[in-house]
Amino acid sequence: MTARSCLSIILAAGEGTRMKSATPKVLHKIAGLPMVAHVARAAEAAGAGDLGIVVGHGGEEVQKAAQGFAPEAEIFVQSQRLGTAHAVLAARAAIARGYDDLLVMFGDTPLIEAGALASARQKLAEGAAVVVIGFRTPNPAGYGRLIEKDGKLVAIREDKDCSDEERMISFCNAGLMAISGAVALELLGKVGNANAKGEFYLTDIVEIADRTGLNVVATEAGFESVLGINNRVELAEAEAIWQQRRRRSAMLGGATLIAPETVYFSHDTEIGADVVVEPNVWFGVGVTIADGALVHAYCHLEGASVGPRAEIGPFARLRPGAELHEKAKVGNFCEVKKATVEKGAKVNHLTYIGDARVGAGANIGAGTITCNYDGYSKFFTDIGEGAFIGSNTSIVAPIAIGARSYIASGSVITDEVPEDALAFGRARQKTLPGKGKELRERFASAAAAKKAK
Repeated sequence: MTARSCLSIILAAGEGTRMKSATPKVLHKIAGLPMVAHVARAAEAAGAGDLGIVVGHGGEEVQKAAQGFAPEAEIFVQSQRLGTAHAVLAARAAIARGYDDLLVMFGDTPLIEAGALASARQKLAEGAAVVVIGFRTPNPAGYGRLIEKDGKLVAIREDKDCSDEERMISFCNAGLMAISGAVALELLGKVGNANAKGEFYLTDIVEIADRTGLNVVATEAGFESVLGINNRVELAEAEAIWQQRRRRSAMLGGATLIAPETVYFSHDTEIGADVVVEPNVWFGVGVTIADGALVHAYCHLEGASVGPRAEIGPFARLRPGAELHEKAKVGNFCEVKKATVEKGAKVNHLTYIGDARVGAGANIGAGTITCNYDGYSKFFTDIGEGAFIGSNTSIVAPIAIGARSYIASGSVITDEVPEDALAFGRARQKTLPGKGKELRERFASAAAAKKAK
């Protein structure tokens, strides 16, 4: 397989009107990644070397997105929507280079697995000219049937054109196809448009190839793998299937998910062995969880890394740039953004740490805030190793808090604190005996007067 060259063409020109969205259909996301990018990843995993994406008129958004997930992909424009075969021929220049294999996929089938594509390519390597990927379903109504004879595929029959006997067939067309590069342009060129819609259908090459004596076969993929997305309901169904797969993979890889159905992963989530994830946790894009970490319930992580045996939550939020080292702890109702919490440091509760370093072994008291933003710019706070920050402290950046220093509770710290120092940043308390009673009586009188009006 590795010696065979391959061009993968992803058809992404559909308008997706049933999505009722200004966003192109193939750019709607599953697990934080556009559907078309999932298809590109599957092709890459199946050994497809080069990638072409066919977009429609005004497909600049898809082209721009492709620069992120497949920067080497060639973009081809189908200026008129005249059918699937016509769309494939938009990439004629690439096909003409003479690849061994040609894979044709759709940008709205995000659950396609690399194994199904690899199996189709294997059939090409064994001598098939055309390989159609199909699926079986107990309810085939509405799907095109794969008509086989003596182990070969001879036709794809649309449901409305099937005989009563053919309607009993449960092997259906998924639309995805592999074609021998040696005959691809010849077969595509013979596709006509003598049909009700006047379009050029890719499925017609099955009968064309069979008539010319070429070997045409079908391979089978799971129904879920070839699920096409046409509306928001199906998008949600695909998301659920993807999440179920990923949860299973995480658990088989050594992670414990207490309530798997309540944990949501992104396409790039990395989760190690002996990780424990409690219920209702969301992993956004760019999250890495190292071995032995504990993620308590109701946490939200995005663009963050959690080190070995670190602990977060419950109700913690790690925003992009949050980096927890080994045995670090970020507790309940804490938020960390673009900050490093070093080995063994504790940010236990009701705290915001942003644009900062919390040194190894430091302790951050409840209600502490790094005041990192002045409305125009962000500033950095450096908290040294072993420092103790008392509860309800505001640290005004830019500032450095020395190692092993001690900040008194309730302080507003605006100046640098040296190592081993004790710092107070609060006004001296003043107590006025009896003034509390006097104040309450005044407020009560004013409230009564207001109510009487």
